[in-house]
Amino acid sequence: MSLLEIRNLSVVFDGFRAINGIDLTVEQGELRFLIGPNGAGKTTLIDVVTGLTKPASGTVVFDGRPLAGLREHEIVRLGVSRTFQTSVVFEKLTVLENLDLAASFRRPLWSFARRRKGTSEMVRKALATTGLEELAEREAGVLSHGQRQWLEIGMLIAQEPRLLLLDEPVAGMSRDERARTGELLTTIAEDHTVIVVEHDMEFLRRYASQVTVLHEGAVLIEGSVDEVGADPRVQEVYLGRSREEAARDAVG
Repeated sequence: MSLLEIRNLSVVFDGFRAINGIDLTVEQGELRFLIGPNGAGKTTLIDVVTGLTKPASGTVVFDGRPLAGLREHEIVRLGVSRTFQTSVVFEKLTVLENLDLAASFRRPLWSFARRRKGTSEMVRKALATTGLEELAEREAGVLSHGQRQWLEIGMLIAQEPRLLLLDEPVAGMSRDERARTGELLTTIAEDHTVIVVEHDMEFLRRYASQVTVLHEGAVLIEGSVDEVGADPRVQEVYLGRSREEAARDAVG
């Protein structure tokens, strides 16, 4: 069953068409990578799904429910969570406190007046999944770049989402951190549907299965990593190579 269906979506900013008639279907349990050159509309598409940007036309349906008109927090409560290109954590709080705060949005307001004991099951799961158990009592402000990104992903897991939207999760990471993040995404995809916006082609080739390529606000091609990588249009608009160069490389 399709979890996310986008049909004929368009977004216009001051006369500029950032999204131009996109159709996109993401199945439940899928790990989908979304790639394309700068300005292709990747982040704008995520902004529409999460309620940050209103479309000019088209529909976005999550689990059979249209998202048009819903506020950001209402979409989160339906089970859609996201990260941003810049990590957003509370630096003066510990890893555990950040996760607990993220998980708390499902609690009724009256429960905040009561002192809670112990750690919830969802927070323990987020700690275990991200591998941050040993850092649970450390302030988020002293974490490495990769650890902060894992914490932010853990904060999403603690919200029990059905769909995670991750915007360039390995940007600025070391090789080892990228590898660990790839393993983390693979683990998360066992229980969630995940859409990853990414520029790192090495990371893409290693961890992606299904890929959607955007160009000038529209879907250029969808398919497996091999299918997308072999398409001369992708080599031209995304990798900066002409069809002639790609043909010469194929022959040589």
